[in-house]
Amino acid sequence: MAARLDCLRVAAGTLAATWFMLRGCTVSFPAEPARYDLLADTAHGLMRVQVKSTTSGNKYGWQVGVGHHPDTHSKKKRQVLAYDPDEIDLFFVVDGEMTMYLIPSRAIAGRISILLRTYRKYIVGNARGLLGDVETRSTSVRASA
Repeated sequence: MAARLDCLRVAAGTLAATWFMLRGCTVSFPAEPARYDLLADTAHGLMRVQVKSTTSGNKYGWQVGVGHHPDTHSKKKRQVLAYDPDEIDLFFVVDGEMTMYLIPSRAIAGRISILLRTYRKYIVGNARGLLGDVETRSTSVRASA
């Protein structure tokens, strides 16, 4: 069975949970819709984590939306708002090359979209091996840069 990057959005939450669990953190998921996607019990206390993924890249790098719709999951009105740093502690982001970022919400505060190359210092790993030999869009992104 071949890995499919179009499934990254669904898989990103599991990747984030696994990343935290492999570091000894207990992970919980909300029973009802919440601003965060998971809670991680870390050495620094409970962290509310919003998980994002992107397969959208251009010659400048990977672009990811880090905003939310006003009523959590509805996309009816194309309005997108920035997350309040008092509601989210961390963003866990996975790009189309399977690079994983753990970005403090205060580093993103007020933004609804970011260019990930600006956040390289927050890279925490890469899950590329999960893809096997799948061709990613990143090949064309790097070639055009």
